[in-house]
Amino acid sequence: MKFNPCIPGKCTDQGTHCEGCGRSHEEIAETKKMVKALVNFAQLKEYENYEDFAGFIAKSIVSKLQNPS
Repeated sequence: MKFNPCIPGKCTDQGTHCEGCGRSHEEIAETKKMVKALVNFAQLKEYENYEDFAGFIAKSIVSKLQNPS
């Protein structure tokens, strides 16, 4: 399955899937929950270089998906 990000102005909340991005509303809600948790963590730690934190998280995810242990 290919990930499709939300499309501003085209996403909907009717039915089981968004008409803009095609993802299920459950998947969208879970993704938002994970992002919120990461934002809360960065704020709690008072990171000033949040771009570096976000980049590190992104690289870590890709690495773990490419090389599962």
